[in-house]
Amino acid sequence: MTTRRDLVLGLAIAPTIPFLARTAFAEEAGATPSDKLETSQLVYITPIKSNGEESRCKAEIWFSHHDGDVFVVTPPETWRARAVGKGLTKARLWVGDFGVWTQSDGAFRKAPEFMATASIESDGEKHALVLAAMGEKYASTGWGRWGQAFKDGLVDGSRVMIRYTLEG
Repeated sequence: MTTRRDLVLGLAIAPTIPFLARTAFAEEAGATPSDKLETSQLVYITPIKSNGEESRCKAEIWFSHHDGDVFVVTPPETWRARAVGKGLTKARLWVGDFGVWTQSDGAFRKAPEFMATASIESDGEKHALVLAAMGEKYASTGWGRWGQAFKDGLVDGSRVMIRYTLEG
């Protein structure tokens, strides 16, 4: 049975709950990007425009961390792929999982972040290595449905692989 004292005590500490949650999240978010790259299921990416501003588009996306770089597989018509084609090779990446970026209220911005230089990876051997790593990483979260599409898409041109070379 809840007493009046329990209720008063609960109301007294309730305002501290968001602070404690933010503090716990900040400690987790304080991990280095390299640490998070080993455990995160997603990265959030935005190309940097020629004027130095972030693109309006962000994207949460599956990735592979391989040989110190981040690799993603994406259709060539996506903004991140078109940006590379236009010579806009700078990008900002955040590491973590905050759901769909448009519904995250910017929460991904508190995650470990880093700048990178993007390029299209066309080496078939690198494709195979990265796809194998992605297959292991995402085996339980849909790779059975998407893995072959990624592989076939890289062959037929309906997908490209982007390499993000991390800076710093």
